[in-house]
Amino acid sequence: MSCSDAWSDQVVSVHNSYRARYGAGPLAWSASLYPDTLVWAQECQFQHSNSAGNYGENLYFTTGNTDTLASGVKAWMDEAPNYNYNNPDFSAATGHFTQVVWKGTTQVACAVGDCAAGTVAPMAGKFLVCRYSPPGNYLGQFPQNVGMPQ
Repeated sequence: MSCSDAWSDQVVSVHNSYRARYGAGPLAWSASLYPDTLVWAQECQFQHSNSAGNYGENLYFTTGNTDTLASGVKAWMDEAPNYNYNNPDFSAATGHFTQVVWKGTTQVACAVGDCAAGTVAPMAGKFLVCRYSPPGNYLGQFPQNVGMPQ
């Protein structure tokens, strides 16, 4: 199961534009993460999968007619002002942001599922799933993995 080069390039580009602002190196596309990511997105269950610590995972759902990838990653990055650099640690309010910019993460794969009304929400919409390897958000590793905005 593969995806278009245009999609993988867009996923990498959107992520890397944000990562560069926080001093994180560029991500590469993960062809190995993609197939299961796509299956999870298409199942339209708005819950985290059982990663068993093998990857990080961010989820986003929209009923709007926006670019799902761009709006999803932006929503995760909108958590950045809530991150406390004076007490760097995990927080549910910033966990999506910290995963996107986590310096130790080197690969990403994202997929979008078209979800019927009544599956994720009362209205039909798009379900974005992005997976990251190696995963981020490890306790005790935030200071060296979440950079200040540049």
